Amino acid sequence: MTINIDQLKRFPEGSVIDKTALLDAGLVKKIGDSIKVLGKGNIEYPISVKVDMISRGAKDKIEAAGGSVVEVI
Repeated sequence: MTINIDQLKRFPEGSVIDKTALLDAGLVKKIGDSIKVLGKGNIEYPISVKVDMISRGAKDKIEAAGGSVVEVI
């Protein structure tokens, strides 16, 4: 399952976005899905993202906005 940064804008500033948050928001269908965040779009405020995989571009954009990224393997 892939998600783009522009889809993460539905979460407010300072959110911790993990599989449960993505499921609750309807962005993934089940917790067992492997999730990768891709860099399409921009984010202007800090969020914390905890996913299976993330592209270099997405990670750079999230960190440039003051956020953090943790890859959960």
